[in-house]
Amino acid sequence: MKTKADPRHSARKLALASIFCWIFSDPSLNECLNLTKDLLSCEDSDPELTQSIIDGVQKHRDEIDKIITQCAPEWPIDKISKIDLVILRVAIFEVMFGNRTPTKVAIDEAVELAKEFGNDTSSKFVNGVLGSVADLHAARNAQPSEEKKDE
Repeated sequence: MKTKADPRHSARKLALASIFCWIFSDPSLNECLNLTKDLLSCEDSDPELTQSIIDGVQKHRDEIDKIITQCAPEWPIDKISKIDLVILRVAIFEVMFGNRTPTKVAIDEAVELAKEFGNDTSSKFVNGVLGSVADLHAARNAQPSEEKKDE
């Protein structure tokens, strides 16, 4: 488990809170980032990682939501707990689009965030969905090498 002093974990918490604020309230994304910095006291966070996650989730939100729908077909987006949804968006961005964080690390971080901010079943739900996302990611990464074998 990551400690509260880990700058990368703090960055993810800050990104999570900022994205949650932005998606589910009126302020702009920058206003949300400033508000959450003050509330969470995340001076020790990795600002580059925070900004990368926020920008990435904002840019890829529609694609990320399609992946959630594909990997959790029994859970429509509007039925997923709001905090779980944002945790999934952050982790899926990191796994599928971020190219900076190993898949297992992104999943572990998401599960920790779900334990910290979600309900009693959030961590299991997030872990299950992200397990499917990891399989999808692995399958997508394997496709080019298989196509080369056929050539």
